[in-house]
Amino acid sequence: MPSPEFRTLTEAAAWYDAWLREAALPLWASAGVDPRTGAFQEALTLQGAPHAAPRRARVQARQTFVYASAATAGFGREWLDPARRGFEAYLAKYRRPDGLFAALVDAEGQVVDATAGLYEQDFSLLAMAALHVADPRYGNMAAEADRTRLALGGFRHPAGGFREAGAHPFQSNAHMHLLETALAWEGAGGEAAWTQLADEIVGLALAHFIDPRGRFLREFFDGDWRPAPGDDGRWVEPGHQFEWAWLLERWGVKRNNPAARTAARDLFERGRLGVDRQRGVAINVLWDDLSPRDASARLWPQTEYLKAALILGEEAEAITAARGLAGYLDVPTRGTWRDKMLPDGSFLEEPAPASSFYHVMVALLELRDAVGMAVQLTRP
Repeated sequence: MPSPEFRTLTEAAAWYDAWLREAALPLWASAGVDPRTGAFQEALTLQGAPHAAPRRARVQARQTFVYASAATAGFGREWLDPARRGFEAYLAKYRRPDGLFAALVDAEGQVVDATAGLYEQDFSLLAMAALHVADPRYGNMAAEADRTRLALGGFRHPAGGFREAGAHPFQSNAHMHLLETALAWEGAGGEAAWTQLADEIVGLALAHFIDPRGRFLREFFDGDWRPAPGDDGRWVEPGHQFEWAWLLERWGVKRNNPAARTAARDLFERGRLGVDRQRGVAINVLWDDLSPRDASARLWPQTEYLKAALILGEEAEAITAARGLAGYLDVPTRGTWRDKMLPDGSFLEEPAPASSFYHVMVALLELRDAVGMAVQLTRP
């Protein structure tokens, strides 16, 4: 299947809409679901068969988000069924007594890693928001989310923000997805605490995550939110420049905040320096002088490139991003994808990770909205 050369965003939206309806949503709701439990598979082979692997919490939450979002965005109410069944399996096997979610469970439902990382809680909360929007009567998602949100107090850092588990405790990325979640719950009519959380994270980003001179966003920090020592502090991801640009523009419009909107534009411009124009893709990592550090290109930065270009009205860049993303979907079984492009433009042959579907779904919903294809949210 040759990658399409879209001339307009309308062409791109129609192509991706068909890909979602006809291929991706049906495939991942059938082969991508464990028929015994309703839990989501970690990955599929490029031929569309389940790939056996322990199941990360983020995958269960992200796939719940994908299918709940499909149900509300006009793709069909039937997609709410795998979202609900998957989330119920997630609650049963991953939820800890403290209200947080464990990181990893095997195919038999046994917890392999009980660590509750901030990143996993972000996506658990995002899944709950999507389920609440899809059907406010289902499962009291607002109360479930408040329980997890309150448990996040254990991640609080005295210098502001939150501390992550693992080797890089002070990072911008987990805050980014928490901002996305807070905005989702704010939009879903959640408590004022969600608005306060969103405002707090944006304040941290503007004050610390974004370099005041270079106007790019760093990944790793020390306990005072200064750049981490050594090469970690010089790590700059084009995909995250775009993703933060998308979020800051959304927040800036909601709050009528020019500083946030200026920062969004600055981050988009820095992210563009990480686009390999020969391949038409955003690469993985830059140094903090904005020279290439890792010229491989994963799938997810292409979706963030598309989202940021769309929200900032950069039509030509959005078309470039839509074309680049389509190349990752050129696979033997329509509805799967390749995840890693090497510097020479070839792809690493490996199973398609389910975790990518969330990135693709959000980008394609943004694309449909940009060209007026999005329908009014449908609820029971």
